[in-house]
Amino acid sequence: MHDDRRLIEGRLRRTLQRIEGAVWSAPVPVDLGRWDAPGEPVPVEEGLAAPYAAAQVNDRWGPPWGTTWWRVRATVPDTHAGRPVDLRLDLGFDPLRTGFHVEGLVYRADGTPVKGLNPRNQWVRVTDEAKGGEEVELFVESASNPLLLGGGGFDFTPSPLGEKETAGSEPLYSVVRAELAVFEQEVWELQQDLEVLGQLASELPGSDPRQWQLLRAIDRAFDVLDTSDISGSASAARAQLAGVLADPARASAHRISAVGHAHIDSAWLWPVRETVRKVARTSSNVLALMDEHPELVYAMSSAQQFAWLRDHRPEVWAGVVERVREGRFVPVGGMWVESDTNMPGGEALARQLNHGKRFFLDEFGIETREVWLPDSFGYTAALPQLIALSASQWFLTQKISWNTTNRFPHHSFRWEGLDGTRIFTHFPPADTYGSEVSGAEVAHAARNFSDKGDVTRSLLPFGWGDGGGGPTREMLARAARLKDLDGSARVEIERPDAFFEQAQAEYPHAPVWVGELYLEMHRGTYTSQAKTKQGNRRSEHLLREAELWASTATVRTGAAYPLEELDRIWKVVLLQQFHDILPGSSIGWVHREAVANYEAVAGELTAIIEGAQAALAGDGDVDVAFNASPHPRGGVAALGGGPRAADLAEVEVAAEGDGWVLSNGLVRAVVDARGLLTSVVDTTTGREALAPGAAGNLLQLHPDTPVDFDAWDVDAYYRRTWTDLTDASSLSAVDGGVRVVRHFGESTVTQLVTLTPGEARVDVDTEVDWREREKILKAGFDLDVTTERSTAEVQFGHVQRPTHTNTSWDAAKFEICAHRWVHVGEPGYGAAVVNDSTYGHDVTRRDRDGGGTTTQVRLSLLRAPQSPDPVADLGVHRLRYAVVPGAGIADAIREGYRINLPLRTVPGSGAVVEPLVTVSEGSAVVEAVKLADDGSGDVVVRLYESLGSRSSATVLAGFEFGGVEAVDLLERPLPTPGVEAVDGGVGLALRPFQVVTLRFTR
Repeated sequence: MHDDRRLIEGRLRRTLQRIEGAVWSAPVPVDLGRWDAPGEPVPVEEGLAAPYAAAQVNDRWGPPWGTTWWRVRATVPDTHAGRPVDLRLDLGFDPLRTGFHVEGLVYRADGTPVKGLNPRNQWVRVTDEAKGGEEVELFVESASNPLLLGGGGFDFTPSPLGEKETAGSEPLYSVVRAELAVFEQEVWELQQDLEVLGQLASELPGSDPRQWQLLRAIDRAFDVLDTSDISGSASAARAQLAGVLADPARASAHRISAVGHAHIDSAWLWPVRETVRKVARTSSNVLALMDEHPELVYAMSSAQQFAWLRDHRPEVWAGVVERVREGRFVPVGGMWVESDTNMPGGEALARQLNHGKRFFLDEFGIETREVWLPDSFGYTAALPQLIALSASQWFLTQKISWNTTNRFPHHSFRWEGLDGTRIFTHFPPADTYGSEVSGAEVAHAARNFSDKGDVTRSLLPFGWGDGGGGPTREMLARAARLKDLDGSARVEIERPDAFFEQAQAEYPHAPVWVGELYLEMHRGTYTSQAKTKQGNRRSEHLLREAELWASTATVRTGAAYPLEELDRIWKVVLLQQFHDILPGSSIGWVHREAVANYEAVAGELTAIIEGAQAALAGDGDVDVAFNASPHPRGGVAALGGGPRAADLAEVEVAAEGDGWVLSNGLVRAVVDARGLLTSVVDTTTGREALAPGAAGNLLQLHPDTPVDFDAWDVDAYYRRTWTDLTDASSLSAVDGGVRVVRHFGESTVTQLVTLTPGEARVDVDTEVDWREREKILKAGFDLDVTTERSTAEVQFGHVQRPTHTNTSWDAAKFEICAHRWVHVGEPGYGAAVVNDSTYGHDVTRRDRDGGGTTTQVRLSLLRAPQSPDPVADLGVHRLRYAVVPGAGIADAIREGYRINLPLRTVPGSGAVVEPLVTVSEGSAVVEAVKLADDGSGDVVVRLYESLGSRSSATVLAGFEFGGVEAVDLLERPLPTPGVEAVDGGVGLALRPFQVVTLRFTR
């Protein structure tokens, strides 16, 4: 037999084009009306009642971020009688940009939602069996969202379209089609048959006889297909394909659990207000599809998105509730949003799970069991323990498949976190969380699956995301044909929990991955949009203070606890932690709103704090200091208040040559004529912290032009080119230190290098008027320690990472995320760099004058990416960081809290405010003190072992209580070994980095 494969494949491509054009027949135009909503989107009832003007095909419409309502009226012609009829409405869709520009939601005249309109879903079923003369009236709310991806896929070029004020008002789109047409069911079925068989054949090797069986069947089908009468000959063509479609899959075929899904970013290339509508459109699509396809199971994550439906689209919400009760519309994820997990604090991650799971329990009575984060940019080692503490069992992600250096070795495995907790985890091997159920994706999943031989199944989320409408009938048709088909993996539509139960049972001794899931990409997200990150850090600590002092005031004075207010504020902060908001990878509109939200939150929380502290301080004019830190400070107890110690040594500032010497009895620091730290000595040991001939607080400017994703990435080559900013425009003494002013490019930086009485660190308060573009600003400290690893704070503990590049895994971690501190040390000595709002860092080894190596710790202060926000980070920023000489890990932890939780002083009686709880000396650290979520008034205390060692702790309550028990993150009883009642509190035996939540019944 001659090899005519290419000829058949070409015939398939050409014929499929003809078949696609025959899926609808007998089109007739409709009467189209149009109303352009002024400003922001309007309620549905207002859009339905609007004054519509005549419109027609080819009309231009849609200024950036606008809303246009369309009214469609038509009369079904007699020729369509007895046939299924669809409205086909193309508002200017680009099928290659699904989810990123035009979208619509179809309504009936009574306001009932019908389904969404999207680039791959441009039809609406009018009737299954038309009646001649039948009147049709439908309304469409359409969004003219601008396309911000550029012309070549993810081609992020700078654009003014990301802000409404700079986007202009010129129409972006044209109406391409508006008609009623007969849907040719058999032609469409033929199209699905051919696409599935053709895609499968293209994935099989030429040595497999099955490929030739498929190609020959396709060839025979075309021999009987009359391209001049496709609808009349479609059945005959399908008959030629029936045999190969009936051949069952091989016994060894990989099994794929397919679940309908639509990954909808809660903000990204659109503002939050548009996501509310995206969720409604997609959910409407899914509900309509479920009416026709009882096999469809759809998983939707993010309690926030469900809440938006409930609060803003009750007409869609009602349908969702019904399908959730049937078990077909499945809440997954257990989190308030699909959060970033690198930068949210430990308590914030706990609240993501608390608020997410609580929502699903309250609204549906469902205990979600999986944490669903397909697209976040790396995953903290703290997460497995928090997943378990939220009564969840499984974790799913996809993003690690984006690694640019090393291929992750597993697709199903047990992920071990900081404390040793292990969670069954799955990466779908199709390398997508928005599959079309194509032959290529199904074949890739089977080939790519790392754990074959031990395991037979993987999961495949399918559906157009980001407002693309979710699953389609074409995807369901492919899944049905691939359910049991020779040459393919078996595809079964299933709920996610069904997959996880089977996969875990099949792989009880799955391999273990220990520690963080570091994404070898998107490292710039630790730094982009500094004001968003600063707002997050500040909000987290203000929430800590507000809950602590409000709880203390309630217990001590009977003041009302602002439970509902704090609940609402937490949800605002949790939303901003979405994985394209906090990482800084959204359009300017999103970040402008985030900063405004943080400012509002700060005002509300400050009022709560001040009110509670005033109640606790009492009447008088004696200063009372409040210490929200978990460590004593300035004579004030941890988590309590009282007069500050008065015997703190003052800071001395003396000129020395062209520079200055600063001393407070604990630290002696030298600032030279360049404004750089040239000496930092811990006076208790006399050891110099800085390397010989090196400097501290050295600002360095690098070019920052990543290859692919501006706001997301910093690429390793940036480190090869830099400018040391060593020219000081002015240098002057101030109270407690030195002011240094520098000018570079179009920017100005003013720094206060100071010591604080009684504090063993050197503070740097930096104000930058940042006007650079495509640059990254670093602040470095060359520390005189030799070490192969750095230690960085993460949620509820810390991780160690290499400072060398021995392996490709080591080299890939050239930019790392840390929370409040980074520590480097050698036996007997170390130093820490702490900060109040910076997450990006790099730690490297350098040659030491006189031999050996030193360690450079640098903070990534600011970036200036051009896309998707062309003015990202431009403006004035204030950042604080400090170097702590002679620090151990415990010192780093203490100073990290202190720089983020300054003492607050208010006038009062001068009496001591006793803490609600005290913890015995040791490594246990209190992270939260609050009243219970259920309004009972019980006191909830969350703490963790902070040093990575086995430890014991005694937690004593400073109030009358009836009982105490360990609880989970939703504050439900939890059997915890090592918890023992003692007089006045509880004794704990803690494993390394263990998190424990205690509930004291009042």
